[in-house]
Amino acid sequence: MEATTSKITVETTINAPVAKVWEQFTAPEHITQWCQASDDWHAPFAENDVREGGSFKTTMAAKDGSFSFDFGGIYSEVKENALLDYNMSDGRNVRVLFSSEGDSTKVTEIFDPETTHPIEMQRGGWQAILDNFKKHVESH
Repeated sequence: MEATTSKITVETTINAPVAKVWEQFTAPEHITQWCQASDDWHAPFAENDVREGGSFKTTMAAKDGSFSFDFGGIYSEVKENALLDYNMSDGRNVRVLFSSEGDSTKVTEIFDPETTHPIEMQRGGWQAILDNFKKHVESH
């Protein structure tokens, strides 16, 4: 697949106030509960230093032990309850926007695609993780 400059956007609206959404998006004890695209994967480890220049790492792994990888990066901009901007270890940029809509919160992730997998596969995987996050927040 050839490189592209088009960014990918995924989003969801969560029935919870922005402070709760932010907390559960950034706290490692919550990240390990929602950060997977399907039920046969999990996130057994997460650490997160939520500040400009701070880093994060989440281990994502197949539950059968067949494969795992670390997803991580360094924050370039942090505005509590509003914005996380970071660069992943491979240099790609991700911007996460948190928009308060009364008792609900819209979460929008805009990211640079990688060049190995098709755009729709990447969009689908990131959307599935965001959908799991929504379920997690709304059930806690």
